[in-house]
Amino acid sequence: MSQATATDTRVEATPVPGLFTRMCVEAFGTFVLVLGIVGTATFNALNGGQIIPVALAGGIALIAVIAGLGHISGGHFNPAVTFGLTLAGRSSWVDLAPYWVAQLVGAAACGALLLLIIPDSFPALIGSASKGEVLAATANGFDDHSPLFTLTQGQSTFDLASAAIVEVLIAVVFVGVILAVTNVRAKVAYAPVVIGLTLAALHIISWPVTNTSFNPARSLASVVSPDAWEASGGFDQLWLFLVAPLVGAAIAALFARAFAPLPALTPADGWDEQPGTATYPADGETVPVTVEETEVVEETEVVADDDAQPVAEDTTIEESAAADEAATDTDTATDTDDTKGEPEPPTRP
Repeated sequence: MSQATATDTRVEATPVPGLFTRMCVEAFGTFVLVLGIVGTATFNALNGGQIIPVALAGGIALIAVIAGLGHISGGHFNPAVTFGLTLAGRSSWVDLAPYWVAQLVGAAACGALLLLIIPDSFPALIGSASKGEVLAATANGFDDHSPLFTLTQGQSTFDLASAAIVEVLIAVVFVGVILAVTNVRAKVAYAPVVIGLTLAALHIISWPVTNTSFNPARSLASVVSPDAWEASGGFDQLWLFLVAPLVGAAIAALFARAFAPLPALTPADGWDEQPGTATYPADGETVPVTVEETEVVEETEVVADDDAQPVAEDTTIEESAAADEAATDTDTATDTDDTKGEPEPPTRP
């Protein structure tokens, strides 16, 4: 006796995160990244002003937020990265402005928190007049605001042209690395680590020039208070660190389109496995899933004697779409040899 039944296994489609959810993730991730960089730099006088702690803190923070949050928002956490990914076809133009707003809000919130937690006695310990000046020491700058100017006590500095070249170059490298390691053809399983270490290396290289930006949100975090704004040179300095990273990101995106063209991705292509390369459908749509069908075949074997009386049952269940076509060996139970006849009764003693 054979009976076949088909079983449908359906998994509920996973909804794509809505725009507001992704904005919140971008704001939080940017907050953590800026906290690693600007937060470490704010109190870096206690480390002798060395760049290594700042670079490592920023790189490790970026690894953490991309690995932990990248599958939700794409893991940008930098307006320049969002711009480059959008130009390269890896992110949606609809997300560009909202992501920028979220990233700037997250960075500004981090700067405000740092102002709040700086001890009142700390500025005097490092020769600053106010908490805002302490925060302004982490700001990006050129000419009189270049770190080289302070390190050499005014004997040398980097001018506007040098600062612009460096900021554009490090943005090209950073966004270019992101586009390269997250390309579906690259098959890099540890992309967050590569991206985080690249950020750390670029900080070490460019720190004496401009205090390293290549992230407009990070630059904003250092000038959130009026006295920090004034001490850092205000918009006369800040504009470069808003424009240069975007220019560098655009150059990297154009190179990617020219030498590593890749069509815009969809969630079905695996956006959740590619930090910083996600494009999303409109809010409310869902990610399609594959429906799995399993055919269950129940086969019962009945073993009978010569009088057609059942003496044993053996039931097996096979999960196979082709179970009806498979050959099954049947064990046949036979009686003892008929030539021997009936056994003799025992004799009495």
